[in-house]
Amino acid sequence: MRDRSTTNSWPFPPETREVQFDEKWSFVGKKEKRCDPTNPEDAKRGDNWDHVAIDPEHRLVVSVVPGKRTVEKVEALVEDFKERTGGRTMNLITSDEYKPLPDLRYATVHKTREKGRVVKIDFRVVFGTVAAVKAALKLSKVSSKINTAFVERQNGTDRNRNGRKVRKTYCFSKDWDIHEAVTYFTMYTYNFCWPVRTLRQRGHDGRWTPQTPAMTAGLTDHVWPLWEWLTLPAVQRT
Repeated sequence: MRDRSTTNSWPFPPETREVQFDEKWSFVGKKEKRCDPTNPEDAKRGDNWDHVAIDPEHRLVVSVVPGKRTVEKVEALVEDFKERTGGRTMNLITSDEYKPLPDLRYATVHKTREKGRVVKIDFRVVFGTVAAVKAALKLSKVSSKINTAFVERQNGTDRNRNGRKVRKTYCFSKDWDIHEAVTYFTMYTYNFCWPVRTLRQRGHDGRWTPQTPAMTAGLTDHVWPLWEWLTLPAVQRT
């Protein structure tokens, strides 16, 4: 059966237990320090951040909000995540020190850097009790301790798939709107069109079957070619 779930408002797997939030830096036109705040054209230049929510169990990118690093963008990410998950409360939410929301079991990963390199990592329980967080970790199929490893790994994958986000490159984006469009393209095609090696399943015959995040999340039953994803209407009406 060919599943035709919409790529922009898919049903979120009800068995999901945790989510990881993170942000990924890139820039458009020129770096932020070279932007002139009095120049209207520079409003769409400079730093552009991907605010990302990922389901670590299925490696599924649930939501991404690109743009300036502002409270409004973080709130938009959380609101979009809430809408896609039907308002359900996750067992555990992890980030590298996003501003949290109340009434959650929420933990952060605090990184200490020296000369741009991470030299120490601390884990902090922000909301909920240590016991409640440990209980949530016991229910997790992928995490034995507080971490943001899965969303950070996806950040690296996305930089590899989207050359304009490589940290040192001549191919950086020159247009703000195109940059954001390609961000949505690479992030969401990843869910349906990109088989993840660690998700593959071995059959009884010993052969490996490729799996995408959308397949492991139960949103589809096959790896989508790009033409299938591109020709699916973003808004489906019945």
